[in-house]
Amino acid sequence: MTLQDFFVAGPYDDGHAVTGHYYEIASPDPARPQVWGYTDQISYAPGQTLVLHAMSSAPTARVEILRDGLVPHKVLDTQVAMSFEPTQQDCSVTGCGWPERLRMTLPHDWPSGVYVLRLTVAGHQSDHMFVLKSAKPQGVLFILATGTWCAYNDWGGSNHYQGITGPHRAEFAPVVSLHRPWAKGFVHWPQDAPRIPHASPLLSKPRYPHMDYARAKGISKKYASSGWAAFERPFALWAEAQGIGLSYATQHDLHANPDLLAGYARALIVGHDEYWTWEMRDHVDAWLDQGGELARFAGNFFWQTRLSKDLTQQTCYKYAAPQTDPTPDPTRLTSYWDHPQVARPAVATMGLTGSMGVYAGWSRCAAHGSGGFAIYRPDHWSLKDSGLGYGDVLGAAAKIFGYEVDGIDYTMTHGLPFAAPDTGLQGDLTIVGLSPATTLAHSTGPQDADAFIGHLDAEEVALVVYGSVTPETLGRASRGNGCMAEYRRGLGAVYNAGSCEWVAGLIAQDAVVERVTRRILSGPWAE
Repeated sequence: MTLQDFFVAGPYDDGHAVTGHYYEIASPDPARPQVWGYTDQISYAPGQTLVLHAMSSAPTARVEILRDGLVPHKVLDTQVAMSFEPTQQDCSVTGCGWPERLRMTLPHDWPSGVYVLRLTVAGHQSDHMFVLKSAKPQGVLFILATGTWCAYNDWGGSNHYQGITGPHRAEFAPVVSLHRPWAKGFVHWPQDAPRIPHASPLLSKPRYPHMDYARAKGISKKYASSGWAAFERPFALWAEAQGIGLSYATQHDLHANPDLLAGYARALIVGHDEYWTWEMRDHVDAWLDQGGELARFAGNFFWQTRLSKDLTQQTCYKYAAPQTDPTPDPTRLTSYWDHPQVARPAVATMGLTGSMGVYAGWSRCAAHGSGGFAIYRPDHWSLKDSGLGYGDVLGAAAKIFGYEVDGIDYTMTHGLPFAAPDTGLQGDLTIVGLSPATTLAHSTGPQDADAFIGHLDAEEVALVVYGSVTPETLGRASRGNGCMAEYRRGLGAVYNAGSCEWVAGLIAQDAVVERVTRRILSGPWAE
């Protein structure tokens, strides 16, 4: 299959949409029409200075800035001088290093939100984005999952999953840079693109339609896994239509500013917040203990990361961390939060953890499950006026349960689930709904085995969390779940609807999912 637009094959690309490695990068040909750019920071406060770095084959480029929303609002339209600049092979790690093209002070009358920065020359257009914070607390604080955006962004060839790093240019990048464009599909969702959940026929090789689509159409392989467009944008559009006021900030802001949450009674996380720093957790924990309420419609709380002092580079050695992470402090190992050396269980902050859940609704991982949350406590305040009863399933038609979910070890007593002892919780957890998930892509043999997820993730969880890979630990690692749960910590609480795909119910305008979301986001957290 011929790659589209500016996508190129990696050194060891096998041509397969799922197992292959291809990526978008600027062309080395100065005559080819192109324009690319990035900002010096991922977010700004009003009055701060935005700096655009860019390159182009053309001597000038049109630069537009639009606040994204139900009706995007253009706030800038200008021409900027450009020149062609080379793009270094290691730009994913060290940044592109392109010259400054535009410097501007962000006005105080621009509202908080996500702003698209559009670059256009004859024959090519590319989009970047930045976040404008609120000058003072207003509404619900929407914390965008920028740690995961950085981890999945494969522009330039490398991310935390695949890459062109290492001596043979075949390794993922444990360090990634913000100083590069966002991968295609991260800013705007392709109109006809499939989401990740997909149930392939039983006894057949599992298919991944979203990755087939991406390779065929010239879109980042990770478009459906992360980025503004996949999860947070559709939630923001829904909230805007509902008249729910949001202020915007990033995980990077949360890391750098211990007072970011001060003045907010409630905060929001949506989609896929897989990557967190120690400092981010510190600041959320302190706010929760003082009475804050966090509404989380997201899944896969999993990896510890580190950020550089200037916030432009993110580090995560992942499964290789015990052997390769240079940190002298074992608690800062960029591995699972549930790694014994880290000694800070994920559930202590969120009430749930990715290592007890992970995959649902795709591959051979609970792909033929219900697609929703089975309800066990219909009398909980979060389900008030929903009409749901015991055993009903919330969001099945829209497949809100997937593609990665968070759960907890639990016991059943008289038909009700309770968190198991010694999970690491620091408060009471009330499980409202749950469904099965797994880290294991089951198969009956080579004819229906999955080459993408397979058994390696289950083995890794068994090794890291349970200390060894045996039939018993592999079974424990592969029998997971995803929960809707209320977690009381200190004076505050987390309502954790632990699924990446919750937003699919809002996209589909599922009336019950909308009603429950509105109750959690805007209503009182009590009976």
